[in-house]
Amino acid sequence: MRSSILAVLASLGLANAACSTVSKVTHTFYGYPDNDPPGPATAYDCGRGFKAGGTGTYADPLTFASAQGEFKSCEIIYDPYLRKYLRYEDYCQQCTEDWAASPKINHIDVWTGSPTVNGGQQQIQCENDLTPADRSQKIVRQPATNLPVDTFGTALYVKGASPACRTSKVFPNYNIGDYCK
Repeated sequence: MRSSILAVLASLGLANAACSTVSKVTHTFYGYPDNDPPGPATAYDCGRGFKAGGTGTYADPLTFASAQGEFKSCEIIYDPYLRKYLRYEDYCQQCTEDWAASPKINHIDVWTGSPTVNGGQQQIQCENDLTPADRSQKIVRQPATNLPVDTFGTALYVKGASPACRTSKVFPNYNIGDYCK
């Protein structure tokens, strides 16, 4: 009986028995100007032809980078700080150093901006402005597919827009229990 109820709840998107949360995550940002090499290239092809991008929906997750072995290639996570789904598509050197530390430090580096436009120093400053304190965030692994997504002005940095840096598109006050029960 209990498994039948869980199956029904899961099918309705009300429960996700497989989800788990990761606490104390260092959360940084990168984009065209500070990718290595500069541009949209990613380490893994998850359906975009080795190019960073995404809007943050489950069907079109935003690219993130991390350490090899911290996530599975093309794994989708949910980030309540951004209210976006993210997909592990790229390598991050600082994330790798953090993951090798003792104790291990979870670290994600989230793509900002366009895959075709270099925002230069203004974009790098935006990335810094978006970055919360080290080890202050939480993420959801194996998330439900219907969590709230902020898609209004989806890019966190848009060169030439006013404002170019969307610092109003971060949501530091959340209850992780609302996203993984």
